[in-house]
Amino acid sequence: MEEGKKIILFDGVCNLCNGAIQFVIKRDKKDTFRYAPLQSAIGEQMIAERGIDTSKTDSIILVEPGVSYYTKSDAILEISSEFGGLWTLFSVFKWLPTPIRNGIYDFVARYRYQWFGRKDACMIPTPELQAKFLG
Repeated sequence: MEEGKKIILFDGVCNLCNGAIQFVIKRDKKDTFRYAPLQSAIGEQMIAERGIDTSKTDSIILVEPGVSYYTKSDAILEISSEFGGLWTLFSVFKWLPTPIRNGIYDFVARYRYQWFGRKDACMIPTPELQAKFLG
């Protein structure tokens, strides 16, 4: 594990989640993040170490090793805050009560396969992106 990197665990078979990872990669100018599918050995290990119930959170988890982890809307807001510029405006959503933010998040997560589809296997990164993916 690289020192100082934040890890985004994502649903590797979800088209929406894979698109979100591509979105983050393009905007991660400071090379802050590393990525791993929830379904990978490293993803499963990190989930188990933190006691995360994947029946309640099964799409995006942000892990700051040795510091904390974030799920659902908190993960999205923490990730977007790293982009800088106008993306920091998303922090206004932290003022919304977490149950409201997570309610919206859960609604999209519940229907993500129906709306965006799913793959039969996890995304395989291109050779130039391979170093950003764990395990």
